Amino acid sequence: MEVITTLALFSLTLVVLYLLFKPNQNNLPPSLKPSWPLLGNLPTLLRSTTPLHITLADLAQSHSAPLMLVTLGTAPTIVASTPEAAMEILKTHDRALSGRHISVCFRIEEMNKNSLVWDDCTDNWKQLRRIAKTEIFGPRMLQIQEPVREKKVGELMEFLRGREGKVAKISELVFGTLLNILGNVIFSKDVFGYGEKDEVGMQSLIKELLIIGSSPNVAEFYPVFEGLDLQGLKRKCVDRVDRVNKLWESTVKERRLSRSTNSGERESKDMLDVLLDNGFSDVQINVLFLETFGPGSETSSSTIEWAMAELIKSPTKLAKLKEELNQVVGPTSQVKEAHIPSLPYLQACIKETMRLHPAAPFLLPHRAMEPCKVMGYTIPKNYKIIVNAYAIGRDPKIWKDPCCFRPERFLESSVDYNGNHFEFIPFGSGRRICVGMPLANRTIPLIVSSLMHNFDWSLPEGRKPEELVMNEILGLTLAIDPSLSVIPTVRGNKTY
Repeated sequence: MEVITTLALFSLTLVVLYLLFKPNQNNLPPSLKPSWPLLGNLPTLLRSTTPLHITLADLAQSHSAPLMLVTLGTAPTIVASTPEAAMEILKTHDRALSGRHISVCFRIEEMNKNSLVWDDCTDNWKQLRRIAKTEIFGPRMLQIQEPVREKKVGELMEFLRGREGKVAKISELVFGTLLNILGNVIFSKDVFGYGEKDEVGMQSLIKELLIIGSSPNVAEFYPVFEGLDLQGLKRKCVDRVDRVNKLWESTVKERRLSRSTNSGERESKDMLDVLLDNGFSDVQINVLFLETFGPGSETSSSTIEWAMAELIKSPTKLAKLKEELNQVVGPTSQVKEAHIPSLPYLQACIKETMRLHPAAPFLLPHRAMEPCKVMGYTIPKNYKIIVNAYAIGRDPKIWKDPCCFRPERFLESSVDYNGNHFEFIPFGSGRRICVGMPLANRTIPLIVSSLMHNFDWSLPEGRKPEELVMNEILGLTLAIDPSLSVIPTVRGNKTY
């Protein structure tokens, strides 16, 4: 009798939940079918053998659906998969749809209200955005820090030179290099040591946070369970955030102290100086540091690894790039940032990599701040909205041979990723476009070109380039699976 009562109560609870969270179908975008009570489209998506970004791209193509309603459990999500839909969301209705859908494990009030990534477009957010755009990632600061970036990349080249003939795991080394570049942008210090174990340091903690943030969370599918933290993901997230903050706590204290005395004068400013000049609290500083280290390192690292993999697998493209580097840089010289504008094929290779493998295939999810009409359909207030940049970048209606790595297509086109060409938006567009894009524009091509100019690369165990496996795995960023392991051979006698 008790079992029957329990089952009846459980069934009644499910019915109530379904009725409470069933989307209102009044003029919504076409819904993915079949959609099951309480499960939504989860059974369809879970049966797929491809990652979610590919599955949704294929479904949008097969259903000819520029906008599509996908229900994950009881959580409705609007998916945009064409340039036209992206333009309406990111430009035409930019203000109304500029809210952020915050991942459940990152819903930490003290962080979110001081966040460039997660806060809505409040006055505080606008001030943060202005400071980041003009003072931290502005042309003057980037120019001042150019020698530091080149020095950090040179240190990576030196390390690899000492490991000639040995297998190198590119993702780890590049990630560490980017952390050091960002560490010097942020507070003028390295945070990664080549060849050192990093069991509780910056690299491992940032990676752990990214893994936690990309883990499937039942509360994302059933928001009614958010407060319960059933999987402990939010607790883990808060713990890692606290531990990361402690890594730079003493640096911030020392800088505050030095600025209160005559010893506080510094020849050049970094991000910490800018934030202190603007009266930022420790909490605000912690949030902005974390958001710069996390997304800034992981997205660029992913793009660099994909670019290397595509070039290694395409020897003719790689030879063309090396010839350009020899002509512009010189066979015995190092690549400098000043060379990059004179390397059109390098830039085309980077763009083609971002088209095929955008680091954030769904960009970052938006949220409707108010009801809005998009392409004739109603987007209700607070609905989650994602733009499938991966689907747009591989749309055969836009791109010839969309799945082929062909950098030449960008030599023949003026299409760029500055947010004005909606067929190519790896950094997003509108008021939410990635504020760190100017830094990425410098670091990604510098590292890719340096790796290719300084070394020839071969695969372990004598495998041929065409045998390189390049599967995609989706976490918070789009990673190559298995990660790229290659063997460097020094090219020429270059000075460092």
